[in-house]
Amino acid sequence: MLPSDFSPSIPHKLVVANWKMHGNLARNQVLIKEYLQALNPLAQTKVVVCVPYPYLAQIQILLANTGVAWGAQNLAKFEQGAHTGEVSAEMLKDFGAQYVIIGHSERSTAYCESDENIAEKFMMAKRHGLTPILCVGETLLEREAGVMTRVVGKQLETIIRLFGAGAFAESIVSYEPIWAIGTGLAASAEQAVAMHQFIRDTVAAADSAAASTLKILYGGSVNPQNAVQLLNQKEIDGALVGRCSLDAEQFIKICQAVPENSVI
Repeated sequence: MLPSDFSPSIPHKLVVANWKMHGNLARNQVLIKEYLQALNPLAQTKVVVCVPYPYLAQIQILLANTGVAWGAQNLAKFEQGAHTGEVSAEMLKDFGAQYVIIGHSERSTAYCESDENIAEKFMMAKRHGLTPILCVGETLLEREAGVMTRVVGKQLETIIRLFGAGAFAESIVSYEPIWAIGTGLAASAEQAVAMHQFIRDTVAAADSAAASTLKILYGGSVNPQNAVQLLNQKEIDGALVGRCSLDAEQFIKICQAVPENSVI
């Protein structure tokens, strides 16, 4: 069984599966079974599975008492009310969710979410005891222009300005360069490390205690090949995995790329 303590402050590597808009009841059951058969001996790897809303009830049953945690891919910034189609934090908690992805570029771009809107969702998750996985990152044009830290810094500083840097305590940020998501072209280890250090330094400048408990993941075309180099960097606390999380063999190989000495 995997470790049951998923606190972001514990220095294990964390691998998050983001199924995006994929799955059905039969396929989900097979995939989770394949996950669990191989994940049980991986004590150095903490695993979270984030699924579409309709499958939260199924995933709660399949993952109960396994040591693998689960979560959702979005939530509303509202507590409740006349917000047709939205799903609240309390609804997620009804299904045992512990984590929720916030601000993924596939959503923020398609639905024109502002940094302020994403910040409000981040805090809604925190208020209800959910661990937010905040996605930040730059486009290819922004990287080529050399303004990537300015872009990511603005995303972080919106939360700091509205709610204080303490909001990042026991939270997760996932650096996902938009130009890498779904393209097969991941950031190099050097690029990822530099941005991860920038993210931690930005939070630390406002609240060093919060920064010390913050986990920073890398996401964006993570695969078994590049995971070996990425997950062996001390600045990279884990990975947010999209496409490869839908293939149990590939996902397990990514989890196996975590160095054994990452356990306390």
